[in-house]
Amino acid sequence: MTEPQIKWTDPPPALPKGATAAVLSGDPAQAGPFTVRVKFPAGYKIAAHLHPTDEHLTVLAGTFSLGTGDAFDMKALHDMPAGSFGVMPSEMRHFAYTKGGATIQIHGMGPFLLNYVNPADDPRNAAPATQ
Repeated sequence: MTEPQIKWTDPPPALPKGATAAVLSGDPAQAGPFTVRVKFPAGYKIAAHLHPTDEHLTVLAGTFSLGTGDAFDMKALHDMPAGSFGVMPSEMRHFAYTKGGATIQIHGMGPFLLNYVNPADDPRNAAPATQ
């Protein structure tokens, strides 16, 4: 698959709006291997969360910043420039931010779930917009 063949869509509901995502192989919601890419705009923040399975992350473009702990803390972030690779073991509480935007690739074994440490941070729990 080449870049022009990748189908970018809205991110899963567990991520804040603004990112785009593409499933490259497998189905992250089902048991079995998967690979996804996610593009984040500048200033994108993901609150403290964890996964019940290991997360293997490669930074393809930009700088993606990660920190560990129960709450988002800008001072605890560690920059991962393009080319970086990291593994978040299952249940490790972590958070992320990108100052200037980044594209990452995640692979692992599904189902890949994102559980927020503080349920109030979960975009799926946001009140629907009123019109």
